[in-house]
Amino acid sequence: MIMNLSEQVSESFVQHFGSKPLLIVRAPGRVNLIGEHTDYNDGFVLPMAIDRAIWIAVRQRADRFVRVHSLDFGTDTIFSLDDLKKEQGWAEYLKGVAFILQTDGHRLSGWDGVIIGDVPRASGLSSSAAVELATARVFASISNLEWDAAFMARVGQRAENEWVGVNCGIMDQMASAACKEGHALFLDCRSLEKQHVPLPDHVAIVVMDTSTRRGLVDSAYNERRSQCEEAAHFFGVRALRDVSLDKFEERKTGLSEIVMRRARHIITENRRVLDAVQAMRANDVVRLGNLLNASHISLRDDFEVTNEALNQIVEAAQMQLSCYGARMTGGGFGGCAIALVNAGETQAFVSEVEKIYRRKSGLEPQIYICKASAGTSVVS
Repeated sequence: MIMNLSEQVSESFVQHFGSKPLLIVRAPGRVNLIGEHTDYNDGFVLPMAIDRAIWIAVRQRADRFVRVHSLDFGTDTIFSLDDLKKEQGWAEYLKGVAFILQTDGHRLSGWDGVIIGDVPRASGLSSSAAVELATARVFASISNLEWDAAFMARVGQRAENEWVGVNCGIMDQMASAACKEGHALFLDCRSLEKQHVPLPDHVAIVVMDTSTRRGLVDSAYNERRSQCEEAAHFFGVRALRDVSLDKFEERKTGLSEIVMRRARHIITENRRVLDAVQAMRANDVVRLGNLLNASHISLRDDFEVTNEALNQIVEAAQMQLSCYGARMTGGGFGGCAIALVNAGETQAFVSEVEKIYRRKSGLEPQIYICKASAGTSVVS
């Protein structure tokens, strides 16, 4: 009998700590349908939570220590909430959440936990945000804090910014915290105003993992953010979200070539997100697919965050008649792409893309047919 992850983390908790857990929390990974690198420019995004998640089984402690066993890494961590120290490794995401909550004046309780997940790491599906939101949900439950999805998403983002050192935007954490089953999350990253947009009928979202990896801390992510801020300063606005396409075309010659292209991606991508929401509400999958294709070209040529593997797998997807559109997703430089596929032809699509990509790249892809899931929750 194959146990699901909830059963597995519960049973492992009993083996590790000698008693049943008090509660189990789940926080999903996410895939972004469209709106890439727009979040830290105060723009618009359209992610959905996926049916792959981080699970933590927990019991409260009488002291202020946190002790956690990771089933994925086969290692343990223990740290004091009164003496948080930056180190290296998976536990830093837990410590970062504790640090931000305590910085905001919340009194936290210690806990014992076992953690497991099936969100592929460093793939662009936001395993880190899922860990942060699962941890935040544990602390909220154990320490009697009110669960507010937007506030806790900010906590997760700040943990990544201020403790881990990745200058990410808010999208990943909001998707993990606040999504609704069967829907994408249309999010204004400035106001955090959100709308749940139903996925079109008879289509599947297929996530295509290239089996190439990137580390955002060591990548050009922070450089891209700096270039966007330079462009916003040039236009005299708070963020590129405030620059219209007409204004950009009128004044773009004042920018260096590279900063101009970075800004063009953000400004046109924001427009594509708004158009994608309209297409989804109209159940217009052809238009939605075309927008995904245009997004990939912009990410490849203007923002330059694809790699050869991402381009190869996107091209393999776009060759299939069952595919409406495809693009890289996530921070880039490796990881995953997504495709919008006719739901009745997904198995044939997967088989063909695997074959073409394997032949072109020499790599073995991992391809998942994903369902839009609900956000972070206490499951038992």
